[in-house]
Amino acid sequence: MKMSFDFYNPTKILFGSGKLNELGSQTMPGKKAMLLMSKGKSAKVSGAYDRTLEQLHRAGVDVAEFAKVMENPVKEMVMEGAAFAREEGCDFIVALGGGAVLDSAVAISAMATNPGDLWDYVNGGTGKGRPLVHPGLPVVTITLTAGTGSEINCWGVISNLETKEKIGFGYPELVPVLAVVDPELMKTVPPKYTAYQGFDALFHNTEVMMSNGVNILSEAIALSAIEHIAQYLPRAVKDGNDLEAREHVAYGSTMAGITMQLTSTTAQHSMEHAMSAYHHDLPHGAGLIMISKAFAEFFIEKHACDGQFVKMARAMGMKDAQKPQDFIEALEKLQRDCGVADLKMSDYGIGKGEFMTLAVNARETMGGLFLANPCPMSDQECAGIFEKSYR
Repeated sequence: MKMSFDFYNPTKILFGSGKLNELGSQTMPGKKAMLLMSKGKSAKVSGAYDRTLEQLHRAGVDVAEFAKVMENPVKEMVMEGAAFAREEGCDFIVALGGGAVLDSAVAISAMATNPGDLWDYVNGGTGKGRPLVHPGLPVVTITLTAGTGSEINCWGVISNLETKEKIGFGYPELVPVLAVVDPELMKTVPPKYTAYQGFDALFHNTEVMMSNGVNILSEAIALSAIEHIAQYLPRAVKDGNDLEAREHVAYGSTMAGITMQLTSTTAQHSMEHAMSAYHHDLPHGAGLIMISKAFAEFFIEKHACDGQFVKMARAMGMKDAQKPQDFIEALEKLQRDCGVADLKMSDYGIGKGEFMTLAVNARETMGGLFLANPCPMSDQECAGIFEKSYR
Protein backbone atom coordinates (compact mmCIF):
# COMPACT_ATOMS: atom_id res chain seq x y z
CA MET A 1 0.00 0.00 0.00
CA LYS A 2 1.45 3.32 -1.09
CA MET A 3 1.36 6.00 1.59
CA SER A 4 1.99 8.84 -0.84
CA PHE A 5 -0.20 10.41 -3.52
CA ASP A 6 -0.58 13.51 -5.70
CA PHE A 7 -4.04 15.00 -6.07
CA TYR A 8 -5.31 18.20 -7.63
CA ASN A 9 -8.85 18.81 -8.83
CA PRO A 10 -10.07 22.37 -9.31
CA THR A 11 -13.63 21.30 -10.16
CA LYS A 12 -16.38 22.65 -7.93
CA ILE A 13 -18.86 19.80 -7.44
CA LEU A 14 -22.56 20.37 -6.73
CA PHE A 15 -23.72 16.90 -5.70
CA GLY A 16 -27.22 15.87 -4.62
CA SER A 17 -30.86 15.80 -5.62
CA GLY A 18 -32.09 19.18 -6.78
CA LYS A 19 -28.60 20.65 -7.20
CA LEU A 20 -29.31 21.72 -10.79
CA ASN A 21 -31.51 24.41 -9.24
CA GLU A 22 -28.34 26.07 -7.91
CA LEU A 23 -26.60 26.37 -11.29
CA GLY A 24 -27.97 29.84 -12.01
CA SER A 25 -26.44 31.28 -8.85
CA GLN A 26 -22.93 30.04 -9.68
CA THR A 27 -20.24 32.19 -11.24
CA MET A 28 -20.10 31.21 -14.91
CA PRO A 29 -16.75 31.12 -16.77
CA GLY A 30 -18.11 33.06 -19.76
CA LYS A 31 -21.04 34.88 -21.33
CA LYS A 32 -22.02 32.54 -24.19
CA ALA A 33 -22.20 28.79 -23.75
CA MET A 34 -22.03 26.05 -26.31
CA LEU A 35 -24.72 23.69 -24.97
CA LEU A 36 -23.38 20.27 -25.91
CA MET A 37 -25.86 17.36 -26.01
CA SER A 38 -26.42 13.96 -27.59
CA LYS A 39 -28.48 13.18 -30.67
CA GLY A 40 -31.11 11.54 -28.47
CA LYS A 41 -33.91 12.92 -26.35
CA SER A 42 -32.63 12.02 -22.89
CA ALA A 43 -32.00 15.62 -21.80
CA LYS A 44 -35.52 16.69 -22.76
CA VAL A 45 -37.25 13.58 -21.40
CA SER A 46 -35.60 13.99 -18.01
CA GLY A 47 -36.51 17.67 -17.85
CA ALA A 48 -32.85 18.59 -17.61
CA TYR A 49 -32.88 20.57 -20.87
CA ASP A 50 -35.56 23.08 -19.87
CA ARG A 51 -34.19 23.38 -16.35
CA THR A 52 -30.66 24.00 -17.62
CA LEU A 53 -31.79 26.71 -20.03
CA GLU A 54 -33.71 28.37 -17.21
CA GLN A 55 -30.65 28.32 -14.95
CA LEU A 56 -28.32 29.63 -17.65
CA HIS A 57 -30.80 32.45 -18.33
CA ARG A 58 -30.77 33.27 -14.62
CA ALA A 59 -26.98 33.47 -14.80
CA GLY A 60 -27.18 35.87 -17.77
CA VAL A 61 -25.66 33.38 -20.23
CA ASP A 62 -26.52 33.18 -23.95
CA VAL A 63 -26.68 29.69 -25.49
CA ALA A 64 -25.86 28.05 -28.83
CA GLU A 65 -26.94 24.39 -29.03
CA PHE A 66 -24.91 21.59 -30.58
CA ALA A 67 -26.73 18.25 -30.24
CA LYS A 68 -24.76 15.81 -32.37
CA VAL A 69 -22.90 13.56 -29.91
CA MET A 70 -23.26 9.81 -30.50
CA GLU A 71 -22.79 6.88 -28.09
CA ASN A 72 -19.12 6.31 -28.96
CA PRO A 73 -17.96 9.82 -29.96
CA VAL A 74 -15.91 10.12 -33.14
CA LYS A 75 -13.18 12.54 -34.20
CA GLU A 76 -15.21 14.08 -37.02
CA MET A 77 -17.97 15.12 -34.63
CA VAL A 78 -15.41 16.67 -32.29
CA MET A 79 -13.92 18.75 -35.08
CA GLU A 80 -17.39 19.84 -36.23
CA GLY A 81 -18.29 20.83 -32.69
CA ALA A 82 -15.09 22.83 -32.27
CA ALA A 83 -15.76 24.72 -35.50
CA PHE A 84 -19.33 25.40 -34.29
CA ALA A 85 -18.04 26.85 -31.01
CA ARG A 86 -15.71 29.20 -32.86
CA GLU A 87 -18.32 30.29 -35.41
CA GLU A 88 -20.88 31.00 -32.68
CA GLY A 89 -18.41 32.91 -30.53
CA CYS A 90 -18.87 30.59 -27.53
CA ASP A 91 -16.46 31.25 -24.68
CA PHE A 92 -17.28 28.14 -22.64
CA ILE A 93 -19.03 24.77 -22.92
CA VAL A 94 -21.94 23.37 -20.94
CA ALA A 95 -21.94 19.60 -21.38
CA LEU A 96 -25.42 18.24 -20.67
CA GLY A 97 -25.58 14.46 -20.97
CA GLY A 98 -23.96 11.14 -20.21
CA GLY A 99 -20.42 9.91 -20.60
CA ALA A 100 -20.27 10.41 -24.36
CA VAL A 101 -21.22 14.09 -24.04
CA LEU A 102 -18.85 14.68 -21.13
CA ASP A 103 -15.99 12.99 -23.01
CA SER A 104 -16.72 15.01 -26.13
CA ALA A 105 -16.66 18.26 -24.16
CA VAL A 106 -13.01 17.75 -23.24
CA ALA A 107 -11.98 17.19 -26.86
CA ILE A 108 -14.13 19.99 -28.27
CA SER A 109 -12.79 22.33 -25.59
CA ALA A 110 -9.24 21.67 -26.81
CA MET A 111 -9.95 21.85 -30.52
CA ALA A 112 -12.04 25.03 -30.30
CA THR A 113 -8.89 26.95 -29.37
CA ASN A 114 -6.05 24.91 -30.91
CA PRO A 115 -4.93 24.49 -34.55
CA GLY A 116 -4.86 21.29 -36.55
CA ASP A 117 -6.58 17.96 -35.98
CA LEU A 118 -7.53 16.24 -32.73
CA TRP A 119 -5.18 13.35 -33.50
CA ASP A 120 -2.28 15.83 -33.47
CA TYR A 121 -2.72 15.98 -29.67
CA VAL A 122 -3.66 12.35 -28.94
CA ASN A 123 -1.10 10.22 -27.13
CA GLY A 124 -1.02 6.59 -28.25
CA GLY A 125 -1.67 4.73 -31.47
CA THR A 126 -1.29 6.96 -34.52
CA GLY A 127 -1.68 10.12 -32.44
CA LYS A 128 1.15 12.65 -32.71
CA GLY A 129 1.21 13.46 -28.99
CA ARG A 130 1.80 17.19 -29.38
CA PRO A 131 1.22 19.52 -26.41
CA LEU A 132 -1.70 21.93 -26.58
CA VAL A 133 -0.77 25.34 -27.92
CA HIS A 134 -3.58 27.19 -26.11
CA PRO A 135 -5.81 26.46 -23.08
CA GLY A 136 -9.16 24.97 -24.00
CA LEU A 137 -12.55 26.56 -23.46
CA PRO A 138 -13.75 26.28 -19.84
CA VAL A 139 -16.17 23.39 -19.32
CA VAL A 140 -19.23 23.09 -17.06
CA THR A 141 -20.65 19.57 -16.81
CA ILE A 142 -24.17 18.43 -15.95
CA THR A 143 -24.22 14.64 -15.95
CA LEU A 144 -27.40 12.74 -16.76
CA THR A 145 -25.95 9.31 -16.03
CA ALA A 146 -23.95 7.56 -13.32
CA GLY A 147 -21.09 5.77 -15.01
CA THR A 148 -17.98 7.51 -16.26
CA GLY A 149 -16.97 10.01 -13.59
CA SER A 150 -15.98 12.25 -16.52
CA GLU A 151 -17.85 15.18 -15.02
CA ILE A 152 -14.83 15.93 -12.83
CA ASN A 153 -11.80 14.89 -14.83
CA CYS A 154 -9.87 16.00 -17.90
CA TRP A 155 -10.23 12.79 -19.93
CA GLY A 156 -12.46 11.83 -22.83
CA VAL A 157 -12.42 8.71 -25.00
CA ILE A 158 -12.74 9.43 -28.72
CA SER A 159 -12.84 7.05 -31.70
CA ASN A 160 -11.03 7.36 -35.01
CA LEU A 161 -13.10 5.25 -37.39
CA GLU A 162 -10.49 5.39 -40.14
CA THR A 163 -7.70 3.89 -38.02
CA LYS A 164 -9.89 1.68 -35.79
CA GLU A 165 -8.64 3.44 -32.67
CA LYS A 166 -10.51 4.40 -29.52
CA ILE A 167 -8.19 6.36 -27.28
CA GLY A 168 -8.36 8.39 -24.10
CA PHE A 169 -7.55 12.05 -24.73
CA GLY A 170 -6.92 14.64 -22.06
CA TYR A 171 -4.74 17.31 -20.53
CA PRO A 172 -4.85 18.66 -16.95
CA GLU A 173 -5.79 22.14 -18.16
CA LEU A 174 -9.05 20.73 -19.56
CA VAL A 175 -10.52 19.75 -16.17
CA PRO A 176 -14.10 21.09 -15.83
CA VAL A 177 -14.47 24.15 -13.65
CA LEU A 178 -17.93 23.19 -12.37
CA ALA A 179 -19.83 19.88 -12.20
CA VAL A 180 -23.48 19.31 -11.33
CA VAL A 181 -24.37 15.76 -10.27
CA ASP A 182 -28.12 15.72 -9.66
CA PRO A 183 -29.57 12.18 -9.34
CA GLU A 184 -33.06 13.54 -10.10
CA LEU A 185 -31.91 13.88 -13.71
CA MET A 186 -31.05 10.18 -13.93
CA LYS A 187 -34.47 8.70 -13.17
CA THR A 188 -35.43 8.29 -16.84
CA VAL A 189 -32.32 6.27 -17.85
CA PRO A 190 -33.62 2.87 -19.07
CA PRO A 191 -32.82 -0.21 -16.94
CA LYS A 192 -30.34 -1.70 -19.43
CA TYR A 193 -28.28 1.46 -19.62
CA THR A 194 -28.54 2.04 -15.88
CA ALA A 195 -26.85 -1.34 -15.50
CA TYR A 196 -24.19 -0.75 -18.17
CA GLN A 197 -23.30 2.65 -16.74
CA GLY A 198 -23.34 1.40 -13.16
CA PHE A 199 -20.92 -1.39 -13.98
CA ASP A 200 -18.63 1.05 -15.76
CA ALA A 201 -18.50 3.03 -12.51
CA LEU A 202 -17.95 -0.16 -10.53
CA PHE A 203 -15.05 -1.26 -12.72
CA HIS A 204 -13.37 2.13 -12.50
CA ASN A 205 -13.17 1.51 -8.78
CA THR A 206 -12.32 -2.21 -8.89
CA GLU A 207 -9.54 -1.53 -11.38
CA VAL A 208 -8.12 1.14 -9.09
CA MET A 209 -8.13 -1.49 -6.34
CA MET A 210 -6.26 -3.96 -8.60
CA SER A 211 -3.82 -1.35 -9.88
CA ASN A 212 -0.20 -1.43 -8.79
CA GLY A 213 -0.55 2.30 -8.10
CA VAL A 214 -3.31 2.05 -5.49
CA ASN A 215 -2.64 4.24 -2.46
CA ILE A 216 -4.15 4.86 0.95
CA LEU A 217 -6.57 7.53 -0.29
CA SER A 218 -7.63 5.97 -3.61
CA GLU A 219 -8.31 2.65 -1.86
CA ALA A 220 -10.47 4.23 0.83
CA ILE A 221 -12.57 6.12 -1.73
CA ALA A 222 -12.79 3.15 -4.13
CA LEU A 223 -13.98 0.75 -1.43
CA SER A 224 -16.66 3.21 -0.35
CA ALA A 225 -17.81 3.61 -3.95
CA ILE A 226 -17.83 -0.16 -4.57
CA GLU A 227 -19.98 -0.70 -1.49
CA HIS A 228 -22.58 1.87 -2.55
CA ILE A 229 -22.77 0.67 -6.16
CA ALA A 230 -23.02 -3.01 -5.26
CA GLN A 231 -25.77 -2.37 -2.72
CA TYR A 232 -27.90 0.06 -4.73
CA LEU A 233 -27.37 -0.67 -8.44
CA PRO A 234 -29.87 -3.58 -8.54
CA ARG A 235 -32.50 -1.28 -7.03
CA ALA A 236 -31.80 1.47 -9.56
CA VAL A 237 -32.07 -1.05 -12.41
CA LYS A 238 -35.34 -2.45 -11.05
CA ASP A 239 -36.96 0.94 -10.40
CA GLY A 240 -35.50 3.99 -12.09
CA ASN A 241 -37.60 6.27 -9.89
CA ASP A 242 -35.92 4.94 -6.73
CA LEU A 243 -34.17 8.21 -5.97
CA GLU A 244 -32.28 6.84 -2.98
CA ALA A 245 -30.75 4.15 -5.18
CA ARG A 246 -29.92 6.69 -7.89
CA GLU A 247 -28.17 8.89 -5.31
CA HIS A 248 -25.93 6.10 -4.04
CA VAL A 249 -24.97 4.89 -7.51
CA ALA A 250 -24.24 8.47 -8.59
CA TYR A 251 -22.02 8.85 -5.53
CA GLY A 252 -20.05 5.76 -6.53
CA SER A 253 -19.64 7.05 -10.06
CA THR A 254 -18.48 10.53 -9.07
CA MET A 255 -16.06 9.09 -6.54
CA ALA A 256 -14.58 7.03 -9.37
CA GLY A 257 -13.77 10.30 -11.07
CA ILE A 258 -11.61 11.08 -8.06
CA THR A 259 -10.02 7.64 -7.64
CA MET A 260 -9.00 7.61 -11.30
CA GLN A 261 -7.05 10.83 -10.71
CA LEU A 262 -5.31 9.30 -7.72
CA THR A 263 -4.68 5.89 -9.31
CA SER A 264 -4.95 4.70 -12.89
CA THR A 265 -7.40 2.07 -14.07
CA THR A 266 -5.98 -1.08 -15.68
CA ALA A 267 -5.91 -2.86 -19.03
CA GLN A 268 -9.54 -3.96 -18.64
CA HIS A 269 -10.45 -0.55 -20.03
CA SER A 270 -7.87 -0.74 -22.81
CA MET A 271 -9.30 -4.10 -23.84
CA GLU A 272 -12.88 -2.85 -23.98
CA HIS A 273 -11.91 0.21 -25.96
CA ALA A 274 -10.41 -2.13 -28.54
CA MET A 275 -13.67 -4.09 -28.65
CA SER A 276 -15.84 -1.04 -29.29
CA ALA A 277 -13.27 0.51 -31.65
CA TYR A 278 -13.89 -2.41 -34.01
CA HIS A 279 -17.56 -2.85 -33.08
CA HIS A 280 -18.88 0.67 -32.69
CA ASP A 281 -22.39 -0.32 -31.56
CA LEU A 282 -21.08 -2.06 -28.44
CA PRO A 283 -21.88 -0.01 -25.30
CA HIS A 284 -18.76 0.51 -23.23
CA GLY A 285 -20.27 -0.82 -20.02
CA ALA A 286 -21.58 -3.92 -21.75
CA GLY A 287 -18.14 -4.71 -23.15
CA LEU A 288 -16.57 -4.31 -19.71
CA ILE A 289 -19.12 -6.70 -18.21
CA MET A 290 -18.34 -9.31 -20.87
CA ILE A 291 -14.63 -9.52 -20.03
CA SER A 292 -14.76 -8.65 -16.32
CA LYS A 293 -14.81 -12.15 -14.86
CA ALA A 294 -11.99 -13.56 -16.97
CA PHE A 295 -9.93 -10.39 -16.46
CA ALA A 296 -10.14 -10.66 -12.67
CA GLU A 297 -9.54 -14.41 -12.76
CA PHE A 298 -6.27 -13.85 -14.63
CA PHE A 299 -4.84 -11.97 -11.65
CA ILE A 300 -6.41 -14.32 -9.12
CA GLU A 301 -4.65 -17.25 -10.79
CA LYS A 302 -1.39 -15.27 -10.64
CA HIS A 303 -1.98 -14.34 -6.95
CA ALA A 304 -1.11 -10.80 -8.02
CA CYS A 305 -3.26 -8.93 -5.50
CA ASP A 306 -5.16 -11.48 -3.41
CA GLY A 307 -5.82 -9.12 -0.51
CA GLN A 308 -7.42 -6.52 -2.77
CA PHE A 309 -9.94 -9.03 -4.09
CA VAL A 310 -10.89 -10.02 -0.54
CA LYS A 311 -11.41 -6.37 0.43
CA MET A 312 -13.63 -5.82 -2.61
CA ALA A 313 -15.69 -8.94 -1.94
CA ARG A 314 -16.36 -7.70 1.57
CA ALA A 315 -17.34 -4.26 0.26
CA MET A 316 -19.77 -5.97 -2.13
CA GLY A 317 -21.63 -7.61 0.74
CA MET A 318 -19.65 -10.80 1.48
CA LYS A 319 -18.65 -9.73 4.98
CA ASP A 320 -16.94 -13.05 5.74
CA ALA A 321 -14.94 -13.21 2.50
CA GLN A 322 -11.55 -14.86 2.99
CA LYS A 323 -10.34 -15.78 -0.51
CA PRO A 324 -9.92 -13.90 -3.80
CA GLN A 325 -12.45 -16.13 -5.57
CA ASP A 326 -15.14 -14.62 -3.33
CA PHE A 327 -14.88 -11.46 -5.45
CA ILE A 328 -15.84 -13.47 -8.54
CA GLU A 329 -18.85 -14.87 -6.69
CA ALA A 330 -19.93 -11.37 -5.63
CA LEU A 331 -19.41 -10.04 -9.16
CA GLU A 332 -21.45 -12.82 -10.74
CA LYS A 333 -24.27 -12.27 -8.26
CA LEU A 334 -24.37 -8.54 -8.97
CA GLN A 335 -24.49 -9.19 -12.71
CA ARG A 336 -27.36 -11.63 -12.26
CA ASP A 337 -29.22 -9.21 -9.98
CA CYS A 338 -28.89 -6.49 -12.63
CA GLY A 339 -29.92 -8.74 -15.52
CA VAL A 340 -26.62 -8.52 -17.43
CA ALA A 341 -25.09 -11.93 -16.76
CA ASP A 342 -25.88 -13.30 -20.22
CA LEU A 343 -24.28 -10.68 -22.47
CA LYS A 344 -22.52 -12.18 -25.49
CA MET A 345 -19.69 -10.84 -27.65
CA SER A 346 -21.14 -12.65 -30.63
CA ASP A 347 -24.34 -10.59 -30.37
CA TYR A 348 -22.28 -7.53 -31.33
CA GLY A 349 -20.49 -9.16 -34.24
CA ILE A 350 -17.25 -10.04 -32.47
CA GLY A 351 -15.78 -13.19 -33.99
CA LYS A 352 -13.45 -15.85 -32.59
CA GLY A 353 -10.71 -14.84 -35.01
CA GLU A 354 -10.38 -11.34 -33.56
CA PHE A 355 -8.84 -12.03 -30.16
CA MET A 356 -5.20 -11.27 -31.03
CA THR A 357 -6.20 -8.29 -33.17
CA LEU A 358 -8.05 -6.83 -30.20
CA ALA A 359 -5.18 -7.59 -27.82
CA VAL A 360 -2.64 -5.83 -30.04
CA ASN A 361 -4.96 -2.87 -30.58
CA ALA A 362 -5.53 -2.51 -26.83
CA ARG A 363 -1.80 -2.26 -26.15
CA GLU A 364 -1.00 -0.03 -29.14
CA THR A 365 -3.73 2.51 -28.40
CA MET A 366 -3.85 2.53 -24.57
CA GLY A 367 -0.74 0.63 -23.51
CA GLY A 368 -0.22 2.83 -20.49
CA LEU A 369 -3.03 1.07 -18.65
CA PHE A 370 -1.22 -2.26 -19.06
CA LEU A 371 1.57 -0.78 -16.96
CA ALA A 372 -0.94 -0.34 -14.12
CA ASN A 373 -1.79 -4.06 -14.03
CA PRO A 374 -0.67 -5.77 -10.80
CA CYS A 375 1.48 -8.16 -12.86
CA PRO A 376 2.60 -8.33 -16.51
CA MET A 377 0.15 -9.48 -19.19
CA SER A 378 1.41 -10.55 -22.61
CA ASP A 379 -0.52 -10.13 -25.86
CA GLN A 380 -1.13 -13.89 -25.85
CA GLU A 381 -2.52 -13.75 -22.30
CA CYS A 382 -4.66 -10.75 -23.21
CA ALA A 383 -6.05 -12.62 -26.21
CA GLY A 384 -6.68 -15.56 -23.88
CA ILE A 385 -8.92 -13.39 -21.70
CA PHE A 386 -10.98 -12.46 -24.75
CA GLU A 387 -11.19 -16.13 -25.69
CA LYS A 388 -12.22 -17.17 -22.18
CA SER A 389 -14.93 -14.47 -22.16
CA TYR A 390 -16.31 -15.36 -25.56
CA ARG A 391 -19.76 -16.74 -26.19
